[in-house]
Amino acid sequence: MPSADFAAAQERIAARRARRAAQSRARHESSSAPAFSRLPFPFNRLSNVGLSAWDAIKGREGTRPEFRVGQVDAELLDEELLELLKGQVGEGLKYFGSHIADSYTPEILLALRIILFKLSIWNNNASYGAHLQGLRYTDARSSSPSRPPPKPWQKAAYGIITIGGRYSWTKWEEYLLANSEDYTRPESPALELASRITDYLNSAHNILGLASFLIFLVNGRYRTLTDRLLRLRLAPTSHSTSREVSFEYLNRQLVWHAFTEFLLFLLPLVGISRWRRILSRLTRKLKSAVLSLLGRSPSATSDDDEKSAGELGFLPERTCAICYRDQNPANASEADIIAQSAGGGGIVGSAATDITNPYEAIPCGCIYCFACLAQRIANEEGEGWTCLRCGEVVKECRSWSGDVLEERGSGSQVQTSSGNGKSVGFAAISPSEEVDPIPEQEEVSGSTAGELRQMGLEGTRGLDLGESLALSESQEWARASEEQSFSDEQSEEYDEDEEEEGEELEFDQ
Repeated sequence: MPSADFAAAQERIAARRARRAAQSRARHESSSAPAFSRLPFPFNRLSNVGLSAWDAIKGREGTRPEFRVGQVDAELLDEELLELLKGQVGEGLKYFGSHIADSYTPEILLALRIILFKLSIWNNNASYGAHLQGLRYTDARSSSPSRPPPKPWQKAAYGIITIGGRYSWTKWEEYLLANSEDYTRPESPALELASRITDYLNSAHNILGLASFLIFLVNGRYRTLTDRLLRLRLAPTSHSTSREVSFEYLNRQLVWHAFTEFLLFLLPLVGISRWRRILSRLTRKLKSAVLSLLGRSPSATSDDDEKSAGELGFLPERTCAICYRDQNPANASEADIIAQSAGGGGIVGSAATDITNPYEAIPCGCIYCFACLAQRIANEEGEGWTCLRCGEVVKECRSWSGDVLEERGSGSQVQTSSGNGKSVGFAAISPSEEVDPIPEQEEVSGSTAGELRQMGLEGTRGLDLGESLALSESQEWARASEEQSFSDEQSEEYDEDEEEEGEELEFDQ
């Protein structure tokens, strides 16, 4: 069927429906007129006015309801866009002061609304939400089927009411609230009256807004009170607009959400650090191969330059870098950590991050907690773990021998498991050197227990990891052995004295 014939058929159908509606309305008026004409004088006239008003509200003539769901969604999209921009501005202003975004929230919203109004409604006769829904503002005063755009004074009045009026009302409410909470000033009758009037106006505005929205649900003409006052109406941009709801944006959001959840689930299983080390090794090998093909030999200095220090090398020795990494965010910089330590909640002297059961990594010798270090090495499955202090690759560990004297040149034999499963290698500690016992002293009358203890403590050596560390385990053993030897010497002298007294008694007898 040609387009002209189809349009003519549509016009005939519309005319037939209009005649049918006019006939039914005429029958209804003719049947109800005699009944209301028999009422007393004031009511027989009010009945006709009430019926005509009810027909105007209930009827659909001249309303042409345009996509109510789309109009409401357009308003919601505009509000969400404003909230997103407000959050981005707050994130940008927090570096100049965290109080700026909270103290100047009305001004920030005012600037954002002005920018959005200029770029959307003033230039294109539609907000961003309405543009996404395929709607635009039209002048509802005109009966032309071409739907003319609104006049400039209508758009200017719309901006003044929705932007300037909202900002002024917000500042007025903040002023009243600040004066009501200021207990240093006496209560002013004028302010109390202004506060009551403000509350009444708020209530009236809410009631009128609810009534206007209910009418909008009925006839679909004006979405808000401002649109109703200025006779601005949202209409489709074209006559062939589909009334079906588009789920394109929702589907896109669902796809990206599922993709990000899949990545968050997959990345811990893959092991990013392990693949990073593999890629770095392949890069170094490829670089050396290219240099060898070009006739150059990779220098040792380049390897030293590539070897970088660990990210937590600035921590004190008594702090376990792994414990600290687990309890603090990974994106905290060194300056932030030092600032936190200066404020009292720092990294020195924390019981949660101090080293317990110290073990040293091989070959760098950095000290960590045994449980932390063994778990990291076992999780890497033989690939090696990157030290957080020096950046070296650690595959084995051993107990910390900071308080044991070892012979120079005596290496440590490393014990490793030959299985293919997860394993943690521990280095075998060389046997301690035998030390001659403390020589017995013939005369102890001039020496006291405190002096002997002092002499024993001078012969020991400990490693101080911090100002708050106590005596080491070797010092405690030395003290116990010296006290035991001193008590043995005293008991031997006491036995000798008893034997001499017994011999003297036998000689006298």
